[in-house]
Amino acid sequence: MTPRTDTPRAKSLKASRRPGFTLIELILVMTILTTVIGVAAPSLARFFRGRTLDSEAKRLLALTRHGQNRAVSEGVPIELWLDATQRTFGLETATSYDHLDAQALDFTLDTDIQIEVINIDPESATYTANSPNRSRTANSRSSGNLLNRASQPPVLSKHPSLPTIRFLPDGSIDDSSPQLLHLTDRDSASLWLALARNRVSYEIRTQNR
Repeated sequence: MTPRTDTPRAKSLKASRRPGFTLIELILVMTILTTVIGVAAPSLARFFRGRTLDSEAKRLLALTRHGQNRAVSEGVPIELWLDATQRTFGLETATSYDHLDAQALDFTLDTDIQIEVINIDPESATYTANSPNRSRTANSRSSGNLLNRASQPPVLSKHPSLPTIRFLPDGSIDDSSPQLLHLTDRDSASLWLALARNRVSYEIRTQNR
């Protein structure tokens, strides 16, 4: 008589005969995974920090375009101010046109990102740099002096002591606006937000050229 194979005992015997992992095999697998993760972790960390740098640069670029569009559509100067020391930046109308901007925007840089604002003096081909770690001035002229040149329109700023990109109602960018924004992360990787050659917009560059 052939024994039945559908009884609970028979099923239990079949299950016990199925191949499985031994404790040693599991330990070996865990060791390999730990080694792989340990090797890959630094590269992954640098990758995500690089994405953060790229994201901050794109956010600033988007803000310049938004400010330019607002200036044209609303017919008033719009300012993108940058505070390298406080690691903040924002967008709002100039004081002379609107004391309370309901559409004002404020942002804070990622903790791993530093920003440096650079102004180029077209007359002497020199520049001043505004950053939390250093302050370089050419021909004894400060960044504040460059931002308040005589050619600047008589429009009051809500942030007179800070570098400011000003978008005018005709869609142009004020001549006193910074030409370069240098973004760096803690691994010294960098991106540049630079005034385009046609001087009507900004663009992201991987190097200052």
